Amino acid sequence: MSRVDAAGARSARRRGTRAESFALFLALVSGAVIGRAFAAEGDVPATAPPPLEAFGRLPAIEDVEISPDAKLVALTTTQDERRVIVVKRVADGETIGALNAGDGKVRDLEWAGSKYLIVTTSRTGGPIMTSGPRGEWLSAVSFDVHSHQQDQLLKDIPNAINAVVVPPRVRVIDGRALAYALGLTFPSLVDASTSRIGLFRIDLATMKTTPLQAGPNTYDWLVDDQGKPIATATFDRTSGHWAIEMERRGRWQPVKTIDNAIELPDIVGLGRDGRSVLLLDPGDGTRALREFPLDADDWNEPLASGGQLVPLFDPVTHAMAGYRQSSGDDGRYTFYSSADAAMWQAIVAAYPGQGPELASWSDDRRHVIVRVDSPTTPPAYAYVDLDTRAAKWIGRPYPDASSSLAKTIPIEFKASDGLPITGYLTLPRERPATNLPLVVLPHGGPAARDSLRYDWWTQAIASRGYAVLRVNYRGSDGFDRELLRAGYGQWGRKMESDLTDGVRYLAEQGRIDPKRVCIVGASYGGYAALAGAAFVGAYRCAAAVAGPSDMHRFVAWARVDKSAATQRYLLALLGTDDPNDPVLERISPALHVENVTVPILLIHGKDDTVVPFEQTQIMADALARAGKPYQLVVLDHEDHWLSRSDTRLQMLRAVMDFLQRNNPAD
Repeated sequence: MSRVDAAGARSARRRGTRAESFALFLALVSGAVIGRAFAAEGDVPATAPPPLEAFGRLPAIEDVEISPDAKLVALTTTQDERRVIVVKRVADGETIGALNAGDGKVRDLEWAGSKYLIVTTSRTGGPIMTSGPRGEWLSAVSFDVHSHQQDQLLKDIPNAINAVVVPPRVRVIDGRALAYALGLTFPSLVDASTSRIGLFRIDLATMKTTPLQAGPNTYDWLVDDQGKPIATATFDRTSGHWAIEMERRGRWQPVKTIDNAIELPDIVGLGRDGRSVLLLDPGDGTRALREFPLDADDWNEPLASGGQLVPLFDPVTHAMAGYRQSSGDDGRYTFYSSADAAMWQAIVAAYPGQGPELASWSDDRRHVIVRVDSPTTPPAYAYVDLDTRAAKWIGRPYPDASSSLAKTIPIEFKASDGLPITGYLTLPRERPATNLPLVVLPHGGPAARDSLRYDWWTQAIASRGYAVLRVNYRGSDGFDRELLRAGYGQWGRKMESDLTDGVRYLAEQGRIDPKRVCIVGASYGGYAALAGAAFVGAYRCAAAVAGPSDMHRFVAWARVDKSAATQRYLLALLGTDDPNDPVLERISPALHVENVTVPILLIHGKDDTVVPFEQTQIMADALARAGKPYQLVVLDHEDHWLSRSDTRLQMLRAVMDFLQRNNPAD
């Protein structure tokens, strides 16, 4: 459960992440659909804060991908509730095609050669052809950018649902653009338990679909650069048994197994030689990238470990070309090719202090899309041509909020038990940094993290005169193993007190008024807000978006609806292996509403498949019975990630009105 973000659910598996040295030219793209994305550089900051729409609507640009031949660029853009994939020529910025995704949530965008785009979208609903839980069901479309022909992948496959399991991988073999997709098949249409995940090859020119492999517990396949299946990952959700399988002596067999792990390794692509399997191993809390040679009995020693690891892949051979590693606020790139390393050094020099990240690169790796983002610059995309030593701004995800960027500074403090904790303090503009009203905004996950990167929710709150505290409490990921593992058994306990320790630290410095503090959060952050109201007593108000409230009911739901690995992870954080353990009652805010003395705002999307809507309804009913002050806002047709502009803005307006009523900034 992570902090809600429309782009946060997008898969970046295919590549991982997903002007001093250069002249900055005019914007590459423009037009009615995405024209608002390209505010001029150097705009004079406005005195009045932007309207909440500037923060609350979906990003104007959610993804940018350059074509393999570097002649085209594809952008996922938004206007109101519509997502439109726009394809433009790099040379003159002319639009050559557009795909209207409507209200579908674009989760992945990938070129297959320079002619086809594979667009993966999701919608909330139940499975087709069989009964089962509601979820985010993916579908993929092949879009011919020249003829504008659209074809849905895995359409009309016998005994299969019209969906993909994960975004497809692509290969170009002998000039043919191919997509490799995982689909859910049902050998028996009357027995859903017979479902299998099958691997299909789709020729994008003819849309001929060929089944390749299938397995009862398979959840992922890997093909080599020639499209041959070389590895599969299986997981038995009943027993908790994980295995990676490879073909040995003419038959598929497990080469490595893991039982009852809290988190499972993921196949992320091909290794450096293109003939090994690259896996991301969570280990015991220390992430590691490992290669597993096809003829070996075990994986190799880690290529890299610690922090957050994002592998990068050669766009032609699909072999691992390097990786990005970040721990805390430091992120660095490692490339195995000296030419790639020199390329990246040139880009870093061009955007000093702006934290450039690789978004997409051409086949020759001389034409690059970068995303820049720092505490002093709003996020933006740029196209860089290393051959001509030129760059062009593509646009900003939040153009209307760019002139009012509030300053964010990193902070460090000690928790009450001495554990070092880091976080971020965002200060409102044009106000002295003393005695400020504060909003504590804990991230979700909880195995996630906050960073110095632009956060629309933080900036919206700060624009209204509040300081905002985001804490990387124990249990957060992306740092070291000790911080992550320190969260085990501390759900609602020290994970909660880490937040109030951060408030105490700021109060001791005189930066905030400890009598004017509210807590707001989503997902696990929503739970932290409810727990803050029920157990802590340090806040004037609490607003929870999609927050669990009854841990007995939540664990019981997870045991039916979620995988064994998810259940083990949840129970490790809760500190019990027994879903009936009395400890769950002690940390359930809905069961302790008699302690609530402050107003509570409850917000939840009806289409949430990560935290069921009933969790908010349970809390609302408990507060009503106890006669406690609360407000309930229901977001129709909204998922866990606030993927719609209208409901995201509805949430933001409700939160800001609630804060200004119960903890006025002035």
